[in-house]
Amino acid sequence: MRPIYLFSISSHPEAIHIDPLDITFFTPRIDFDKYDHLVITSKQAVKALQNYDKTSYIGKKALCISKASAAAYEAVGGEVLAVGKGYGDTLYDSITKYPKTTKWLYLRAQEIASDFAKRLNEEGYDIQEVVVYKSECSSEILQREVANDGVLIFTSPSSVKCYLKNHAFTPNQDIVVIGKTTAKTIPKNVRYVLSGDTSVQSCVEIAKKLAL
Repeated sequence: MRPIYLFSISSHPEAIHIDPLDITFFTPRIDFDKYDHLVITSKQAVKALQNYDKTSYIGKKALCISKASAAAYEAVGGEVLAVGKGYGDTLYDSITKYPKTTKWLYLRAQEIASDFAKRLNEEGYDIQEVVVYKSECSSEILQREVANDGVLIFTSPSSVKCYLKNHAFTPNQDIVVIGKTTAKTIPKNVRYVLSGDTSVQSCVEIAKKLAL
């Protein structure tokens, strides 16, 4: 079987795990009482929350971008309002189902791939964006050698961008991406397989078939 590489914060026993990012957390002052719900688009946002007094935020239901981010919030005792399909546009659709008077707190990274919050604010919805962490390419992804015939799994736009800083895709490699937002960062001349489910497990199952 050809080697399978997983470029993700999450690991998997059937893949070679390479964490693409180094994370720095911030703790800006937040009055959680001002908001009705949280918007969570990554596990890192949940980790950032844990730098605050748990009693101040744990009563807020969260709109989560994926099953993984929802599971992370539930793991710390939070309640999930709804789960998107792994990319920002699905959160846009979810929020428009609520009254414009609903106050949302979007706990986000310094750099983001989707402008759903900006578009919603322009349409009169109340989304407060607060930067609680930043991501930088890890030395591991920048320096790691990858087999020319490997199957590569990417789980975020940043994982693709960081990989391509020091690497190039080869004709004998197969690419698996977790969602449509990540797929947009793959060069146009490179073929890839889009996972039907926005989960690492789904990506690995596809990769295992490609690796045979």
